[in-house]
Amino acid sequence: MNTRDTQIALKPGALAYQKKMSNPIYFWFGMLIKLPSAIFWKFRIKELDAEKCVVTIPYSWRTQNPFKSIYFAAMAGAGELTTGALCQLAISGLGKYSMLVVDFKAEYFKKANQKITFTCEQGQELFILLESLQPNDTGKLTMISSGRNPQGEEVARFYVTWSFKRKA
Repeated sequence: MNTRDTQIALKPGALAYQKKMSNPIYFWFGMLIKLPSAIFWKFRIKELDAEKCVVTIPYSWRTQNPFKSIYFAAMAGAGELTTGALCQLAISGLGKYSMLVVDFKAEYFKKANQKITFTCEQGQELFILLESLQPNDTGKLTMISSGRNPQGEEVARFYVTWSFKRKA
């Protein structure tokens, strides 16, 4: 069966997380506490659901490097946020899990000198993995976040491997 044919119904905890992260004020306060660089770089979550997460990063003095493009670390942060927000959404309401980035790889294809939109579309794969874990089981998933400029050209791709452990 194709995982794209299966619709994931969000649990109440995940719906609450989705609502909070979609609210710019809550997102700002949450990032202030957990990830202040996201505020400085002005990340925005444009979409977050069971299938995908979309995050934008502007091209501005805050994100610019000396070569007049977006600093690689700022793009990596936006790419990681697309995967991490999906992970948080997926574990919300499922019980206690620990999660950790265990590998990170990046590819850069084109100069990023405009607003970049990062998208990770592996939500369903992630939900299936997490729901299959029994207490004390671990699982890993490499999630891909693709960054595109307004013309639709891919400027960067990030591979973030998350490890999950379901707690008893």
